[in-house]
Amino acid sequence: MGNNATHELDVARWALNVNFPQHVEVDATKRHFVNDGWEMYDSMQAKFTFEGNKQIQWDGNSRNAFNTYGSGRGTIIYGTEGSVFVNRGHYKLYDRGGKLVEEVNGSGQEEGTALGGGGDMSTIHVMNFFETIRGKETAKAPIDDANISMAMVHYANVASRINQKFDINSTTGIMYNKDAMALWGKPYEESWKDKFLM
Repeated sequence: MGNNATHELDVARWALNVNFPQHVEVDATKRHFVNDGWEMYDSMQAKFTFEGNKQIQWDGNSRNAFNTYGSGRGTIIYGTEGSVFVNRGHYKLYDRGGKLVEEVNGSGQEEGTALGGGGDMSTIHVMNFFETIRGKETAKAPIDDANISMAMVHYANVASRINQKFDINSTTGIMYNKDAMALWGKPYEESWKDKFLM
């Protein structure tokens, strides 16, 4: 969830024009690689519900290389008049009957699911970050917006760890669950608390 999902959640949120969700529920466990060294799940189904009855679902099977929906990664947006599949390098627009209406391929190259990532788009993002720091550009991925998608990643992981669904304040992002909130931070060494938790 913390690797590729944050990027797909960004795209889905932008398409739905939503910020923090109101609710999260997750089904995640180690189903296939039970005795390996991984601490986390190998399969996850996460569902986020937003105001206006909007919903984002994440289907994560990161340890299986099968190209779900014909691609290693991507976002499908289902609309009232059709659907669109968006990936890092292209998009495909379908009408409501499932007929391909338009397909556009980007000119850049980008790693799909590789852990290291990299490629033209990564370079563009990094350059934009540095140019924003230098005051020459505006951030194309503002931190406050990226924080929402990253919070969603954490909501799913927390829901997985406590094995509970829970509600979220859609304005502040605070989880309405004491077990969830117990995992929202890390314990600090006493001598460091005053310096970093002001």
